[in-house]
Amino acid sequence: MNIKEELLADPYQSKRKATEVAMYACTSEDAFRHLMHCFESDEYRLAQRAAYSVSIATHVRPELIRPYIGVLVSQLKRTDIHDAVIRNSARILQDITIPDEFHGELMDAAFGIIANRQLAIAIRTFCLTILFNLSKIYPEIQKELRVFLEESVEYEPAAFQSRARKILKKI
Repeated sequence: MNIKEELLADPYQSKRKATEVAMYACTSEDAFRHLMHCFESDEYRLAQRAAYSVSIATHVRPELIRPYIGVLVSQLKRTDIHDAVIRNSARILQDITIPDEFHGELMDAAFGIIANRQLAIAIRTFCLTILFNLSKIYPEIQKELRVFLEESVEYEPAAFQSRARKILKKI
C-alpha cells in the first residue's frame, strides 16, 4: 500500500479510509514509519489526513509510537500545521508513558496550549490530561495547574469545565 496515495485519494477522509491506512501501518515498523513521514509532512492536507490514522494505529499498537514521541511533542508547539495534527498528537500523548527527556518541553507546550483560548477545545482538554498525568510525577506543578483551573474554569466551554473539575477533584 502506498500510504501517501491512499490518504490523498479520499477527498472526504472517511473514517473507513483512515482505519484502513492505520491497520496497514500496524503491520510493520516500516509501514508505520511511512505513515509518520506523512504525519510530519509539510503538505497541509497530507499531514491532516495522516494524523487520524496515526491516532488509530497508536491505539492498536502503542509500542510503534515510542520512537516518535519527540515528534509528537514538537508538533504541539507548531502554529503552521492543521489543528488535526496537534489534536491527535495531544490525544496520543495523554494516553502513553512519556520518557523523562520530554517532560519539561511537554509541560511548557501543554501549559501554553491550555492558556490559549484561540485553540480548539479538544486540544486544550487533552493537554489538561497531559498536565494532570505529569503532575503525578512532578507534584510541584499541581499548584500552578490548580490556580489556573480555579481562575479560568467558569469562563471556559463545557467540555473544558468538565475535564477541569475532574482534575481539580484529583489534585
